[in-house]
Amino acid sequence: MASNQVKEPVITLSAGPVPAFPRVLRAMSRPVHYDFDPYFQQFYEEVARKAAMAMRVKQPALILHCEPAPGIEASAASLISPDDVVLNLASGVYGKGFGYWSARYHKEMVEIEVPYNESIDPQQVADAFRKRPDIKVVSLVHHDTPSGTINPAREIGKIVRDNGALLIVDAVSSFGGMDIHPEDCFADIFITGPGKCLGGAPGLTLMAVTDRAWKHMEANPKAPRASVLSLLDWKDAWSKDKPFPFTPSVTEVNGLDAVFDQYFDEGPEQVWRRHELTSRACRAGIKAMGLSLWAKTEAIASPTTTAVRVPEGVKDSDIIRTARESFGVVFSTGRGETLGKLLRIGHMGPVAEPIYAVVALTALGGALRKLGRKADVAAGVEAAMSVIENGQG
Repeated sequence: MASNQVKEPVITLSAGPVPAFPRVLRAMSRPVHYDFDPYFQQFYEEVARKAAMAMRVKQPALILHCEPAPGIEASAASLISPDDVVLNLASGVYGKGFGYWSARYHKEMVEIEVPYNESIDPQQVADAFRKRPDIKVVSLVHHDTPSGTINPAREIGKIVRDNGALLIVDAVSSFGGMDIHPEDCFADIFITGPGKCLGGAPGLTLMAVTDRAWKHMEANPKAPRASVLSLLDWKDAWSKDKPFPFTPSVTEVNGLDAVFDQYFDEGPEQVWRRHELTSRACRAGIKAMGLSLWAKTEAIASPTTTAVRVPEGVKDSDIIRTARESFGVVFSTGRGETLGKLLRIGHMGPVAEPIYAVVALTALGGALRKLGRKADVAAGVEAAMSVIENGQG
């Protein structure tokens, strides 16, 4: 290897993509079948049904052959009509970003924006409907990953449904890592992907779509067709009796099959428990080490990503670089408005194991000490271990 070539990291504790389970990687080495072959068409339907089982919905999942960001954009393009008033809920970079996609399609947008270390108050949503009963579509990010904060999706979803509006929920970095499902939060389009908490590769978007949403799309004169942004093109593609609009990502579907086998074999409740325990141990260690959490209250801190305030007098990029170069551990910076203000430790998929909280604390504290900052690594590790020992007892 050339001396100037960047070395491969030892452990990736990012906010995604994350390391895939070995079972998934093995599945992705299966043969690549012709998409019109009956074997693959049947297999695809089986995988779509597994996804629906995981999301706890009856209709087979909609699978888009792109990572979730264009999938979310496709939801805006397909669902929002020129007559629609949209309520956009922005508690972070991704929530704010949906509003830019919405602007291409809506009649008008109402936005509730809170500081990016807070969450949306359901009362704010109820008040918005009282002022604007013509709101037709609401967009919510359940876990706004660049902030590591969680919004109360169930409470907000109930308000949206009671007011007859349609709800889009971005659960890309929460589904599979915590107890959240489409029907729990009254989502009409529920969006996730395999590349984060489920421990798969990042090349697909998974959706659960209600009949209410399909009817609205079908009545939308501007809903795209023959387009990568079309949900309608893929509506029936789950069926072995229907053709694909274009060639699906066969290798990614092979991996997705193993993703759900892994999830069901371990048991969803156990998967959620290890995500929660890992994040709780990490947060305890962060505080004991003398650092601060980004979230205003720990109650809204994500169990899949721990966001840590960057100490004054040091750059996030220096911490990230030093942790990687000296300890082989990869963390994530913030994004957009949170860039430079925080760094993120991911607890997703295979690395949502309590021991990785200890790894994260050691690498983060060690990097800070190398940069001349105080960090009580021993106290951090001890605090994390106390949580782990009590949580597993």
